[in-house]
Amino acid sequence: MTPSAVPPEQPVKVPAGTLTTTFDDTLRFYLNGTRVVLDDIDPEVTLLEYLRDIGLTGTKLGCSEGGCGACTVVVSQYNPTTKRIYHASVNACLAPLASIDGKHVITVEGIGNVQRPHPAQERVAKGNGSQCGFCTPGIVMSLYALLRNNEAPTEHDIEEAFDGNLCRCTGYRPILDAAQTFSVRKGTGMANGCGNAKANGGSGCCMENGNGGGCCKDGRVDGVDDQPIKRFTPPGFIEYKPDTELIFPPALKKHVFKPLAFGNKCKKWFRPVTLDQLLEIKSEYPDAKIIGGSTETQIEIKFKALQYPVSVFVGDIPELRQYFLNEDHLEIGGNITLTDLEGVCQEALKHYGEARGQIFSAIYKQLKYFAGRQIRNVGTPAGNLVTASPISDLNPVFMAADAVVVAKTLGKDIEIPMAEFFKGYRRTALPAEAVLASIRIPLTQERNEFFRAYKQAKRKDDDIAIVTSALKVQLSDDGVVEEANLVYGGMAPTTVAAKRANSYLIGRKFAELETLEGAMNALGQDFDLQFSVPGGMASYRKSLALGFFYRFYHEVMQSLGGNADTEAVPELERDISTGKEDHTAAAAYMQETVGKSNPHVAALKQVTGEAQYTDDIPPLKNELYGCLVLSTKAHAKLKSVDFTPALDIPGVVDYVDKNDMPSARANRWGAPHFQETFFAEDEVYTAGQPIGLILATSAARAAEGARAVKIEYEELPAIFTIEEAIEKESFFEFFKEIKKGNTEEAFKNCDHVFTGIARMGGQEHFYLETNASVVIPKPEDGEMEIWSSTQNPNEAQAYAAQVCNVQNNKILVRVKRLGGGFGGKESRSIQLSSILALAAKKTRRPVRCMLTREEDMVTSGQRHPFLGRWKVGVNKDGKIQALDLDVFNNAGWTWDLSAAVCERAMTHSDGCYMIPNVHVRGRICKTNTVSNTAFRGFGGPQGMFIAETYMSEVADRLGIPVEKFREINMYKPEELTHFNQPLTDWHVPLMYKQVQEEADYANRREAIAKFNAEHKWRKRGLALIPTKFGISFTALWFNQAGALVHIYHDGSVLVAHGGTEMGQGLHTKMTMIAAQALNIPMEDVYISETATNTVANASATAASASSDLNGYAIYNACAQLNERLAPYRAKLGPSATLKELAHAAYFDRVNLSAQGFYKTPDIGYTWGENKGKMFFYFTQGVTAAEVEIDTLTGSWTCLRADVKMDVGQSINPAIDYGQIQGAFVQGMGLFTMEESLWLRNGPLKGNLFTRGPGAYKIPSFRDIPQVWNVSLLKDVEWKDLRTIQRSRGVGEPPLFMGSAVFFAIRDALKAARAQYGVEAKVGVDGKGEAGDGLLRLESPATPERIRLACVDPIVEKARVKAKEGEMSFFVAI
Repeated sequence: MTPSAVPPEQPVKVPAGTLTTTFDDTLRFYLNGTRVVLDDIDPEVTLLEYLRDIGLTGTKLGCSEGGCGACTVVVSQYNPTTKRIYHASVNACLAPLASIDGKHVITVEGIGNVQRPHPAQERVAKGNGSQCGFCTPGIVMSLYALLRNNEAPTEHDIEEAFDGNLCRCTGYRPILDAAQTFSVRKGTGMANGCGNAKANGGSGCCMENGNGGGCCKDGRVDGVDDQPIKRFTPPGFIEYKPDTELIFPPALKKHVFKPLAFGNKCKKWFRPVTLDQLLEIKSEYPDAKIIGGSTETQIEIKFKALQYPVSVFVGDIPELRQYFLNEDHLEIGGNITLTDLEGVCQEALKHYGEARGQIFSAIYKQLKYFAGRQIRNVGTPAGNLVTASPISDLNPVFMAADAVVVAKTLGKDIEIPMAEFFKGYRRTALPAEAVLASIRIPLTQERNEFFRAYKQAKRKDDDIAIVTSALKVQLSDDGVVEEANLVYGGMAPTTVAAKRANSYLIGRKFAELETLEGAMNALGQDFDLQFSVPGGMASYRKSLALGFFYRFYHEVMQSLGGNADTEAVPELERDISTGKEDHTAAAAYMQETVGKSNPHVAALKQVTGEAQYTDDIPPLKNELYGCLVLSTKAHAKLKSVDFTPALDIPGVVDYVDKNDMPSARANRWGAPHFQETFFAEDEVYTAGQPIGLILATSAARAAEGARAVKIEYEELPAIFTIEEAIEKESFFEFFKEIKKGNTEEAFKNCDHVFTGIARMGGQEHFYLETNASVVIPKPEDGEMEIWSSTQNPNEAQAYAAQVCNVQNNKILVRVKRLGGGFGGKESRSIQLSSILALAAKKTRRPVRCMLTREEDMVTSGQRHPFLGRWKVGVNKDGKIQALDLDVFNNAGWTWDLSAAVCERAMTHSDGCYMIPNVHVRGRICKTNTVSNTAFRGFGGPQGMFIAETYMSEVADRLGIPVEKFREINMYKPEELTHFNQPLTDWHVPLMYKQVQEEADYANRREAIAKFNAEHKWRKRGLALIPTKFGISFTALWFNQAGALVHIYHDGSVLVAHGGTEMGQGLHTKMTMIAAQALNIPMEDVYISETATNTVANASATAASASSDLNGYAIYNACAQLNERLAPYRAKLGPSATLKELAHAAYFDRVNLSAQGFYKTPDIGYTWGENKGKMFFYFTQGVTAAEVEIDTLTGSWTCLRADVKMDVGQSINPAIDYGQIQGAFVQGMGLFTMEESLWLRNGPLKGNLFTRGPGAYKIPSFRDIPQVWNVSLLKDVEWKDLRTIQRSRGVGEPPLFMGSAVFFAIRDALKAARAQYGVEAKVGVDGKGEAGDGLLRLESPATPERIRLACVDPIVEKARVKAKEGEMSFFVAI
């Protein structure tokens, strides 16, 4: 894809220079204990690219920007700052090869394998901490790095170790549980071993509350511990012995770091080892790019196409990594790593004391949430300063502290005060030939000086700031402000001091209330943001600027012992997270294999890096790499496309577009309308629409070629939001309705009629493995083999055949596994594999492409945003009588699966509530965004969100608790839904009661009311949310499956079925079903892959129905085999092995292969008539969630969640718990955090802004509930459930359970508003007007929305009104 910056016309040549230093050109390092010497080095290759090129594919590429942790490796080195060996977890996708000379690189393959796994690998695998497995090697290596550096980590150390890693599948809980088996409760202090101890960063151990007697978690008696540290090894696991780890190679201890230089005519790397060498290089090449951690530079190269002909790696210059504790200041080398800076700050605090070391406390606090550990291990303060980011976490601290930057050139030293350092957006006062050598940080005074730092981001861990600040005041003995320096990031194009507020404060008595009021007013003038301010969020950012000062003011007043609003001072902190699962749930129906909690069959392969994904397939001879040429306009005519400049680039081989299609019809796809094109024809309808494909000999050359294609556009008007589409009547030709009863008559007879709007945004799938495909053309008959990361091999086969103009039987599509799918690879994966098939046909060469994260996000579509306009009739007794609902979804630019998604939303818009009169209508909006598609839940969560929104808002208008309102209206067994399906095996009312009892809901509700009455800036909320999710494809013909089962001579069994493994444990469950059916151990059953030549015409792996469909097909095949083997069982006896049976049957010429088939019975719904069975059954659940919000910032944390699901008789409870936990966190992300934004103006107008982990935030390890209990319904009878083993589908249904967090936030916000007298007026329908006091909260409930829903004086003062015609910077779809 073409990055946003335009590259130079010609490759930049390295300027000639003359240097006196003698440079070596050979890299020497160790890799997994083996010495490596390289003297032919590609200067543009990263460590990740090198590792994968030599076959170490366990290290994965997830994002290319250091934001997901999938590429984590360990680099061991002698640290010149600490004078110790340090094992640094680093992002291999960012690390330049020049950075590893003289170091030991350890990858996931180097620490263990399936036969002999490392204890970290084994525990994550057996602890069910790996689902799709793509993120797992990076997570394992982060844990490994922690253990290498800290043999006895605390619980808190364990949780912190993963702050640079993301996982989309597991919900994190099982990973943390596995990792916590390595934690050691150590120390002799009262609570040192407890992760909740304040000393360990927690909120307070139970024993710190004055109860005495020692910590409840450290197993000591009366606080006495005479035992040595004892490391716990779970039963059946490998013991962890630190002394058996890979040693740091002795040869590296003697390694002499020589100055290095290597490169080619376009790019040259230098690696000086002394400051003088660096200054000489900089003198000769003043424009040379100085590289410390490469955390920013690599992003500039990858995503902005910036070129740096000369780069200088400075990480191995000891002089730049020193620090000095001087009498009146701390001096730190500019290139000290941020991890080392954490340690230096702690040492400085001990050395200078807390009063004089307040700045170091502030730096340490900011670093705690500065990116992830992998970034902190290589990032540097010099890099942070020179990058001059306006939202830097550290720069405000340096500026507020009046630090001095010491720069050096070959001839002189330059001192630059921080107040003069930033000259404009991304510009500094550092001379071109200078190097930032060190930073002098002064101390605070012993008395009367106060310094604090604050940060607010979308997510607590590993996130860039929205607003960051460092605030300093110095008072006289009588409390008059002598000096003030309030510095903010995120409020201007640079880090900036609040000049008016600083000036106002000086000379005023700090403790007087008018000083606070006046300073707040001055801050409002300093940061008088426009509604359309770049970066958006004008009101929120302004409220944060004011809120930070308010917090700071009262923290100072608290320190002075004055009149302080003490509640405003503490920030929201998390406890160590814990969780429970009910491991007895399946006891009543457990069999020899089925019903047992077996780990994922590929888990050990995944944790050791041996599991192969599509892009791990070794390169083939003559292979070409593809890069898509994508539209950069949301809607435009294509005036011209000139690809000839690309063909002039060495390595670029060919260009493919619509003209290479065998016919105009072949370019169209997307049944049943075939409206979408593989390649744009005369017009583009979205930014990110494929125009062509560049083929080259490497991925880098292909990307360079794609950037060189010149496209002329004539821009046309574009539509983005549902509201715009409704206004302009931009719809697809689709209208469906469900009618039950007579709503018009019912409304006439209701006591109350209320109206409202429910609105929720979309969601990016963010599977860790982006879409990838390898296509191999065969020499005969147009035959072709396609490896694809698709959920839909059948459709991949059909469209590849179409674009290649051959029959389906010539195309073989194979899928080993997916690194996550969630629906995003059901239809959208077809685009890439079909385009590559056409390219392979044209060139007759293998073609490979793995999309970058950016490309994937702009081409693959998202969850559909929805809008529901509802009208509810209800009586005084709380019984709903009628619902009238218009549902709109934002399809994007093509149909894709939007019709089916809309239909499912309509069928789920009743929630779990019996409404006798219903009229629901569905429409699909046509816009110029990405083509939205299937996503876990497929419209179900959107429909249920609309339902719970009207339930919440109507309950508020009736003045009754929403929990009671839900209970009054909840379906009873056998009652008919609005689409006339009776609810059999209906257990939601039972679970609603059980969850309230198990979660102590009533007492906690009372405790929350008391807490909210006593706290001004903290509010807690509680919600109890039920779900029912219909299982079946709504398209009847998809509800079928096939399977093929072979029994071999040795008694081993090979199973093939139509489902793909994408982390959901489908192959594990299918293996268990086959093993149970054939009465053999699981180890004797193997599923190799999913392929179109073993099971034809398979449905997509979707709709949570794959276990039902494929499981029964396998069972059917095994039943046939058992019937054929029955005579031999009778003859050989019950103890005969399958090997003996197979031998006997083979010699009697009995067929030992069977094809199974299954189709779901009794289903088929007719739209319009509102007749027939829509779903085979409903998976059900209930969740209680409790949150606490900081109303001063909008931050929140989930204190507790109790999730109970009815999954029938579980085939594998461990797999099901994993699905529940993963879906819950994904749902929590959907409803609270994940927000897709488009740019409204500028050169990239109409482009997706949130196109990677830097801007798009999914939940991380420390976003999960602090206490998280998950259980399966048991001790009930499933009379009507006729599925395989009487199990229920579990992939999608739990996702809506995450909305309980959203509704708990809403509950907390109601308390915050009520504090200022703003409450819903009972019995009044406000018709959408804000004055009625009703809280209307859109999803996702981001910190911005939470803060702006408050009504306290600070946020009211901060509200920014739009001028006439003024629009926000971003478009929220």
